[in-house]
Amino acid sequence: MRVLHVASEVAPFSKTGGLADVLGALPRAQARLGADVTIVTPRYRSVDPQRFGFARWLRTIPVPLGTEVVDVGVYEGALPGGAGVRVLLIDHPPSFDRDGLYGTAAGDYPDNARRFTLLGRAALAVAAHLEIWPHLLHGHDWQAGPALIYAQHAGGDLRPPATVFTLHNLAYQGIFPESTVDELGFPRSLWHPGGFEFYGNLSLLKAGLVLADRVTTVSPTYAKEIQTVEHGMAMDGVLRSLAGKLVGIVNGVDYDVWSPEHDPQLARAYSREDLSGKRACKTALQRELGLQIKPETPLCGSISRLAFQKGFDLVLEALPQLLEEDVQYVLLGTGEPALETAFRELAARHKGKLAVRIAYDDQEAHRIEAGADLFVMPSRWEPCGLNQMYSLRYGTPPIVRATGGLDDTIVDYEPRSRSGTGFKFGAYSKDALAETWRRALAAYRRPEEFRALQKRGMAQDFSWTASARRYVELYERVLAAR
Repeated sequence: MRVLHVASEVAPFSKTGGLADVLGALPRAQARLGADVTIVTPRYRSVDPQRFGFARWLRTIPVPLGTEVVDVGVYEGALPGGAGVRVLLIDHPPSFDRDGLYGTAAGDYPDNARRFTLLGRAALAVAAHLEIWPHLLHGHDWQAGPALIYAQHAGGDLRPPATVFTLHNLAYQGIFPESTVDELGFPRSLWHPGGFEFYGNLSLLKAGLVLADRVTTVSPTYAKEIQTVEHGMAMDGVLRSLAGKLVGIVNGVDYDVWSPEHDPQLARAYSREDLSGKRACKTALQRELGLQIKPETPLCGSISRLAFQKGFDLVLEALPQLLEEDVQYVLLGTGEPALETAFRELAARHKGKLAVRIAYDDQEAHRIEAGADLFVMPSRWEPCGLNQMYSLRYGTPPIVRATGGLDDTIVDYEPRSRSGTGFKFGAYSKDALAETWRRALAAYRRPEEFRALQKRGMAQDFSWTASARRYVELYERVLAAR
């Protein structure tokens, strides 16, 4: 089974969020199940092909784009970690040699439709050139919408592949003016409410949704939520109409990368059987971040984009009162300038108890997962989430809002039966977060119960093997239907 993934970011080459982590792990797990897997993604400025052993093709590939033909370069290599997953980087400096993947602090790049249409067109052109035309094309988020559009019109002897489209986050819908349809050569036959027309504009997300043979999203609860008015972001009617082909599959965790037993970033390794190293990781983190070195003080952490979606307005409201108690908190992330400024100002008033790092730092993310006692993730909505699953593995019980994948992956702690893996709250409010946070702190102060809670979390298995098998089974059903 030849599978072609088209995605705008793939770890470890490029990353802004969980999409990259999925593409860095799922294809490898699928290859281990016997699929012949190729990934096509851009070569951004931040990607160093030599570092990863990529070789540049000597010739360029002509790619039709609207009324033009654009010559693109190609770097060919493999996904790290074995399994033989081919990776093709599309090299077109005018489109991808920029400071950011999607935009700057001032906003999205105005030519994003053109940039990612080129990606989709190039993915198909390169697959044809290499004679690895896919049996199944798997597109991810709106940036892969153009690939699904053009896959339906392969031409020549190339049979249109079966298609699966994964919606990682409904907040990003790829909305562009109607003029984009003709500028980029999209078929006018799809300009209607049952196609990619969306309230008078073009939606490349909707193109992927309506054209795919099957649509997946990244947790069963999120698949239900996005069909409601509350969470559907004006796309709920479209998604309800597609309910028969929509399925939720929880993302997995790459335990080759996220396991405290062999994590090279940690001050000391530890395991479910021997948690003693976690205390050393906590002390090292407190020292690194300028916090008071107090082994018994609960240290809470968050690693996230600072965005409306992620619930940090609630953290800002709840945290000052909590910090009056014997509690520490560390935050790592970047995002909305107003949230960055507010957290910096709060940290200045609580030196030694609150550390804020406005940065993207994958190595420090590992140290926070290991050094923190509790992980705070109060998302307004969360398609799947990965950090709560990382936290379970690192013995750092998560505090989450019961939404999307957070609800699917965390079982609320019940002290009387001593069951559960974390702490959940329902209402999106400061009071609900603060009450649950205090409930978690109370559990922390009962060491025997808390140690049992940590070990239950560390015993959970969210490896990619099970999720990859579900995807391969879905592919087989789609191909059989074709």
